Amino acid sequence: MAILSSRRSSAAISVAAVAGLAAAGVGFAVGGASAGTVSGSLYRDPSSAVVRWVAANPGDSRAAVIRDKIASQPQARWYANFNPSTIQSEVSGFVGAANAAQQIPVLSVYEITNRDCGGASAGGAPDLNQYQTWVSNFARGLGNQTVLIILETDSLALQTCLSTGELNARNQALTTATQTIKSANPNAKVYLDGGHSTWNSANDTANRLRAAGVQYADGFFTNVSNFNPTSSEANFGRAVISALNGMGISGKRQVIDTSRNGGAAGDWCADDNTDRRIGQYPTTNTGDANIDAYLWVKPPGEADGCRYTAGSFQPDLAFSLANGAPNPPTTAPPTTNPPTTAPPTTAPPTTAPPTTAPPTTPPAGNGCSAAVAINQWNGGFTASVNVTAGSAAINGWTVTVALPGGAAITGTWNAQASGTSGTVRFTNVGYNGQVGAGQTTNFGFQGTGTGQGATATCAA
Repeated sequence: MAILSSRRSSAAISVAAVAGLAAAGVGFAVGGASAGTVSGSLYRDPSSAVVRWVAANPGDSRAAVIRDKIASQPQARWYANFNPSTIQSEVSGFVGAANAAQQIPVLSVYEITNRDCGGASAGGAPDLNQYQTWVSNFARGLGNQTVLIILETDSLALQTCLSTGELNARNQALTTATQTIKSANPNAKVYLDGGHSTWNSANDTANRLRAAGVQYADGFFTNVSNFNPTSSEANFGRAVISALNGMGISGKRQVIDTSRNGGAAGDWCADDNTDRRIGQYPTTNTGDANIDAYLWVKPPGEADGCRYTAGSFQPDLAFSLANGAPNPPTTAPPTTNPPTTAPPTTAPPTTAPPTTAPPTTPPAGNGCSAAVAINQWNGGFTASVNVTAGSAAINGWTVTVALPGGAAITGTWNAQASGTSGTVRFTNVGYNGQVGAGQTTNFGFQGTGTGQGATATCAA
């Protein structure tokens, strides 16, 4: 965006001060109910990572912008840790605080077995039986007032790592999870994964939603952690709804993640992209009968797992997203202030460690070493490659990977690839070419076939 906006004065900032901002804790319904089925103010989590960073860094030159345009806004809380013994109390505490504030909480459930196909946010429940136990405990904490549930990002749009049997089992697990949540709290609004407008087709998406039990849910979400314009997502949503109607499944609605779609689209990873901007501020007042809410599901400033650990809050990312974006609309603060001392209970997903450890002894001189770890599934794999500098810093590296016969690369992140099969050369991108002595950077790739047995060498 080219719009510039004034900054508020950077006085001493505390969690309480952030909670007192004019926009704090509210969804921006500006008179009249939403055009969808959800109406009311959205809950701003007073213990989110961005709020805690602002409170801890009042003198930082970026703090005012991050405070005014990100920390002031309602965002989803992610439930991504497998903690069946404590999840009920964690959810109950979060939902209870939102209920006390007379606001609507947004909860992002991210616990499905084999999530992210072993990528940067790999993890989840050990198996689907334990997943159902976790979901049952999660549902018991939801109370009986309106809550918005974002159920398992990428679980339907990303299925390349699943066999037919595994896919059928996942679909049944999502159907059961939806029914479990709706049974525990009939006022819960549950949305299933719709990917985004530049991924799968509308008809394919509708078929996947039907297989996963969207008939029991309230609809679907799109654009989570992505950057497509709201107009494109709305058009895509209408096409999905039309396809569902053609299958005899009516009354389903969409929610759109607008947390980072106010700038350029392009490559999916925002960890090193200065063209991104926060998009439309969160609200249930969409003015569109097909759309229940514009939400910030992916918290702005939290990394994708390319340059930084997935889910970690990075102030430089937050500032890049917020700087130059318009100020949020002003509204009256809620009559009941949200609590300001609730401790954080969960954290977004973190990157799983590689299954093969990198060498413990770095090479001498200006050399480098590379270690590749393969996560294999039926028909495909992902690879995580650690590049480690020797006893002196390096400025630029090339890693040569020898792939087994029949393996072919379909995607790469944090590096540039030359070739797709056999011997493939990877070179650094702009931000990860300089590696300090004894330090490590990482890149990865995804492929078809069998990746087991791949070897890597490094030259600097």
